[in-house]
Amino acid sequence: MGARPERHPDRLLGGWSLLALGLNGVVGVGIFFTPGLIAALVPGAPGVWVYALTAAVLVPVGAVYAKLGARFDADGGPYVWARAAFGAPAAFVVGWIAYVSAVLSTAAVVAGLGHMLAPNLTPRWDERLVALAGGGLLMAVTAAGLRPSARIWSALTVAKILPLVLLVGVFAWRLGDLSGGAAGAAGAGAPGWGRAALLAVFALQGFEIVPVPRGHARPGRWAVPAATLGSLLLAAGLYAAIQAACVWSVPDLPRRASPLVAAAAALGGAGLGRLVAVGANVSAIGIAFGMAAMTPRYLVALATDDLGPRLGGWLRAESAGQVPLHALAVTAGAVALLVSGRALAGLFALSGLAVLVQYAASALALAKLAWTRAHGLRRRDALWAPLSAGAVAFMVSGAQPGELAILAGVIVAGVALWCWAGGISAARRGRTIP
Repeated sequence: MGARPERHPDRLLGGWSLLALGLNGVVGVGIFFTPGLIAALVPGAPGVWVYALTAAVLVPVGAVYAKLGARFDADGGPYVWARAAFGAPAAFVVGWIAYVSAVLSTAAVVAGLGHMLAPNLTPRWDERLVALAGGGLLMAVTAAGLRPSARIWSALTVAKILPLVLLVGVFAWRLGDLSGGAAGAAGAGAPGWGRAALLAVFALQGFEIVPVPRGHARPGRWAVPAATLGSLLLAAGLYAAIQAACVWSVPDLPRRASPLVAAAAALGGAGLGRLVAVGANVSAIGIAFGMAAMTPRYLVALATDDLGPRLGGWLRAESAGQVPLHALAVTAGAVALLVSGRALAGLFALSGLAVLVQYAASALALAKLAWTRAHGLRRRDALWAPLSAGAVAFMVSGAQPGELAILAGVIVAGVALWCWAGGISAARRGRTIP
């Protein structure tokens, strides 16, 4: 008779908690802007299918994360997998990309926050100034301590999905009364679809966070895979319904600064429009605050293992409130620089590209570990790797040359940082980092 599974009463994350974590990671500020951006690239009803197409392409990626997440019992996600498959240097670069991706996502969210709040101010401020002021305020509140930050972020997150569900519900109720708002061009050709899918990646990314806290999840083979794929598919269905509501109710959708608010006003009048606007602002503030609190910790995790003792120790230093103030300051400076110099759509695309690098690295790790049958994986599990690589290649096809050049520079910077702070310092100490 086999032994009973080991119990871990200190692990608080069960299946429902992991699914909620994934949905919370996916449903953020991106959906409040991407309907208009996607409608400009794929006009009319075909634009509704962009989210379905993107989700279908991302399913192999989700399967990669599900397979690896079920086989590793430690926090870290792509960083842990790359370390197991390829060693410390490659893992450092993957961790660096994860941090840069988080910074780009934070900058995109903060820029989106300024984009949403600026029109409501009297007199009206420049949206970049609003974004910088708002981002600075969020970082300052974060510095007060981890416990109050968690309480604020949790309270703001509760209401984020309610305006979206309400908008979809009113759209479904009014659908029979709408008169062909989706009419127009059938599509924008292959470049339009590819670019639209890349923007949709930003709105749909977040499911990959589910395996990150694996070390705090309860034992079981199916919770992480179900939550990873479930959060992706549920969010894609919600987003497709939202895109349909916007396309059918707002004829000039690409020209609307706040497409969801315009759709709500068209479907339910000024009252519903104001309610969705308030909900959108709360959602934007909530996701921006959560990312401001969490993004510096990617840098701390990187510093823990692979940076030299001087730089790593400086970045790891925490306040009495358990906040890594130096890492927070570095992150705040990077976010401010990006918000000042990049357009909103550009930040969305760059963030999506950085996440795609994580997807590719995870696919390669699965291929290596499955082929060597490490960590209980089987060789047939490696079949998800080429499918995931194909998905990444399709998404990258929507990138612009300048964005690819920036991403290449980020990767080169990660390698240089490893050589300077990690590899060289380890060599000077006469040892190799395991």
